[in-house]
Amino acid sequence: MKAIAATTERTLWKQHVREWLLSSSDKASSTKKTKLKMKLSIILIAAALGTACISAKAVDAKENWEKTCSKCHGPDGKGQTKMGQKLEIKDLTDAKLQAELKDEKALKSIKEGIKDSEGKIKMKPAEGLSDDDMKALVAYVRTLKK
Repeated sequence: MKAIAATTERTLWKQHVREWLLSSSDKASSTKKTKLKMKLSIILIAAALGTACISAKAVDAKENWEKTCSKCHGPDGKGQTKMGQKLEIKDLTDAKLQAELKDEKALKSIKEGIKDSEGKIKMKPAEGLSDDDMKALVAYVRTLKK
């Protein structure tokens, strides 16, 4: 009888401990799940904001291109405008030209403008644009490549 009682008591004790562990792990699990959900939410929000910022920069770059560059370079970058033809502007969609054009040189051209061998202004420096705007324009020029 004592053996049965001891076994029953042990069984009850094990069951009690198991329930306690499960309830504790549920609490811990619940806390971990909550923390995980918070972390995932933060990551998703950050990713969404990052995407929005990148999209905004792309839109800004295109708007800046249309406002600042397209008069001469054309909306497509081929330079087939009256001014572009007069200035003999190179086709920015040309893969070979794109390969030869370094970002630093393109950025410098946007910042400082371009003069011909006689010192005559061939391209005015971009006005009213930040360094980031100018870098975004360089990145936009890269998207014109065919």
